[in-house]
Amino acid sequence: MTLHHVSYGDGVPVLALHGWTPDHRLMTGCLEPIFAELPGYRRLYPDLPGMGQSPAGDIDSSDGIQAAVRAFIDEQIGTEPFIVIGESYGGYLARGLVAERPEQILGLGLVCPVGKLVHSERTVPEHVVLRTEPGVVESLTEGEDFTDLAVVQTAAALAAYRSDVAPGLAVADTEALDRIQRNWALSIGPESGPVYAGPTLIVCGRQDAVTGYADQFALLPHYPRATFAALDVAGHNLQLEQPELFGALIREWLQRLPSAATSG
Repeated sequence: MTLHHVSYGDGVPVLALHGWTPDHRLMTGCLEPIFAELPGYRRLYPDLPGMGQSPAGDIDSSDGIQAAVRAFIDEQIGTEPFIVIGESYGGYLARGLVAERPEQILGLGLVCPVGKLVHSERTVPEHVVLRTEPGVVESLTEGEDFTDLAVVQTAAALAAYRSDVAPGLAVADTEALDRIQRNWALSIGPESGPVYAGPTLIVCGRQDAVTGYADQFALLPHYPRATFAALDVAGHNLQLEQPELFGALIREWLQRLPSAATSG
């Protein structure tokens, strides 16, 4: 299976994996404004199977999705060292890749990552709204689910949601995703092997009612070079609710990657 993807720039490969149901636009929307100012990186944004323009085929598990990602890496990156960034479920896959290829992966970035895969086992806060602007909720069209997760309900956050998140939600193959979710856990646990010594960033939303922040703190012993940040006034879409702080953390993490910085 060849995953649909978009690519920008030249240099050290950066593989960006979006979360469950959206598509690559979730990642291009928040990362391209950062990387556009940083030469020396080749950014690869695939649509995961069953999402965006990548068909699910007969995939019925996360192992199948990971196999497709593995084939994509072999096709687009080969044996070259690369960086991986994963959001939510994409972070779960990214951790799995690190377990498989620790010597090839220069650094790991996790954005609102899944801590515990099963929803009922997660420690998450109640959904709250901490920042609003007049008229934003009233401007929503019928069927828009922006307010379901939004901690920041401003015009800027809504615009980012409409460009980065909603288009992927609209085209996802929900039947295939339901099938895959019945076998959602990877056969080999991401943290089942040796610790990963590469520079790592784990950034969570303090008010994230989907994946939370507490479960991810438990990952820190496995990633001794990790910066862990739980951002206030940020939910599961923290990248569009706290874009400036998100960008600063990503840039600082990239500066901790000497091989990547040298190549750039």
